[in-house]
Amino acid sequence: MAKNRKQKMQWYKMDLHLHTPASADWKQEGVSYLDLLRRAEMQGLDIVAITDHNTVAGCAALQTEIEQLDLLERLGRIKPDEKRRLEEYRRIGNKILVLPGFEFTATLGFHVLAVFPQETSIRSLEHLLLELNVPPAALDQGATEVGATADVLTAYRVIDEAGGLAVAAHANSSHGVALQGIGFGGQTRIAYTQDRHLHALEVTDLEKRGRRTTAGFFSGRKPEYPRRMHCIQGSDAHHMVRDAKDPNRLGWGDRVTEILLPEQTFEAIKAVFTGDDFSRTRPYRPTKAPFDHVQ
Repeated sequence: MAKNRKQKMQWYKMDLHLHTPASADWKQEGVSYLDLLRRAEMQGLDIVAITDHNTVAGCAALQTEIEQLDLLERLGRIKPDEKRRLEEYRRIGNKILVLPGFEFTATLGFHVLAVFPQETSIRSLEHLLLELNVPPAALDQGATEVGATADVLTAYRVIDEAGGLAVAAHANSSHGVALQGIGFGGQTRIAYTQDRHLHALEVTDLEKRGRRTTAGFFSGRKPEYPRRMHCIQGSDAHHMVRDAKDPNRLGWGDRVTEILLPEQTFEAIKAVFTGDDFSRTRPYRPTKAPFDHVQ
């Protein structure tokens, strides 16, 4: 899915932290993968990454459904409702870049996002999870805890060397590598946030300004933290739509980063995160909430 069309530099809306029903802690029943992509479109997203906990089962389910519908069409056996689903997948796929990935739980419970080019095979991603010591029996569970796995620095290196983006998930909050409220030494935090294989920090306070913010802390001004880090925000959505009972439980596309790219590709995204132009990402601030025609 997705276009690979070169064009002038423009801002794209990107959410690289999205869960699906393949995550064991997914909160909303009766949601299909097509429903999720429709939601992404309604939210105006241009780039999304599916990052379920320690699994690529969600990526696999989406890919399998599209492949099965495509096969039925080629065999001339597709039913009208199936034809409509396939056409909807294709239409949305021409607008939104859908990237595969996972949210890995490293040793001591730290979370790391891994995002890969859209052509990356499910088998190769499962091989990476096994290399990171996720037990074979847990590959399809989508659990947040999977026992003793690889450490944070190993995760960064393995993801980077496999051609992916390594992003420290919600770095400034629970399970985050900035170690806020955790009694680790400063050298550990320096290593976890300055490693050369780490591409970005996902933070929850990107909308705030000043030196007390996570982005301000990792701005490269501190001698012990000389590497300025790219900071982004993501929804970390476990619902398709924001939970009405708890507004802090975000839905798909409720916390978005804008990124300035010459083309809507994984390669262009990675070039930003491996470069030193920090003006090419910013928090997206919608002028008004999107209108939900279905609701």
